[in-house]
Parts: sequence; structure tokens; C-alpha cells
Amino acid sequence: MSRSTHAGAVVFKLTREGPRYLLVEARGSRDRWVFAKGHLEDGESAADTAQREVAEEAGVRARPIRRLQRVEQKQGGQSISIAYFLMAYTGRTTPSEKRRVRWLGFDEALEALDLAGSRRVLRSADRMISLAPRHRVRLAAAHFARWLALAVRALLPRRHARGGPRRPR
Repeated sequence: MSRSTHAGAVVFKLTREGPRYLLVEARGSRDRWVFAKGHLEDGESAADTAQREVAEEAGVRARPIRRLQRVEQKQGGQSISIAYFLMAYTGRTTPSEKRRVRWLGFDEALEALDLAGSRRVLRSADRMISLAPRHRVRLAAAHFARWLALAVRALLPRRHARGGPRRPR
């Protein structure tokens, strides 16, 4: 299948205990936990579909961060292709569906998901989240090092074009 028919989201929020992931109870299946997802509507982008489904199924607003891998699976006897997005929690809204919702740590969420494709998407999302803070720290350190080098250069005595230091007159 070359084109996505559905879109879904791995929504996370950062807590003191680490990232927590949003799972919703599957429609018609008590105690089966999945990521919010749904069918692409005409004229709707995959990211818009994922945001809409998260709001409808879980009552959560989320901002897309990055596209994740696509998952091919069977649903109701038909093959579907789901474009998943990593999304950051931004707040609550009123859900249009009555589903139970859980925020779980990585290990709990991995155990709660029963489909291999969903577990693979969760692992990918968790890797991205765990690398992000270190990347920001490295970036901040690089900016500070550049600033420090410029400050030191400004404090050093200037040299004449011939290469020697300036002498006071």
C-alpha cells in the first residue's frame, strides 16, 4: 500500500518521572489499549487527521512534532496504512467519544500495546524524545563556546598587520 489511509499519534507529556504516553481503549474491546487513530477525511492532511482523532477519542489537544513510520495492518479484514506522528500534549478538550484514557510510562505502554507495529512506533518515538534534551544541551553548549571564544578574542590585545602586538605611545 503506497498511500496512508489512516493517521494516528503517539502523544507524550513530560513529567518528573519522565515521558508519559497517551493510550486510548480500543473501540469495542474492553482493556485493549491503542494509540488514537482514524480514517483520513477528504482534503485533510495526515497530521490534521491525527490531531482530530486525538481530540475526538481522548479529549486531548496536541501539537505535531515529527512524522513517525507508517504501519500496515489489518482492520476489519481490510489492509490499512497508518501514518503516525509524534505529538506533544498541549491541553484538554471535550472528547466526542466515550473512551477510557491512560497516560503510561514507556515500559507500561509497551506492555499495554498488543500490536507489534504499535510497539515499534512507540520505541521510535521514545528514542526521539530521549535524544532531544541531550541535543538541546549540546546545542546550548556550542552557542556558549562560540560566545566565549568571541569574548576572549575581544579581550586579547590586537596585533598590527605585521603580526606584532601594539605598543602604547
